[in-house]
Amino acid sequence: MNRTYKKSELAELADVSYSTFYRYLCTCREDLAQLGSPPSAHTLRGKALEYVCRNYNITLPPEDSDPPKKHIKFR
Repeated sequence: MNRTYKKSELAELADVSYSTFYRYLCTCREDLAQLGSPPSAHTLRGKALEYVCRNYNITLPPEDSDPPKKHIKFR
């Protein structure tokens, strides 16, 4: 897994709200810190991403797919 995911993107993939996902991450704070992801990090990658996806049953889209579209300003 070479891609980095924001915690909010992972919450969407898990089909839960960000606050629910954040509460889950707080329960495994020590494990994530050992994997190199501090609690204040906004993104997850590498082993921390694998750990969260495995424990929360998140299926990531294929790496060769297009990244999500960014917001386009109205004005």
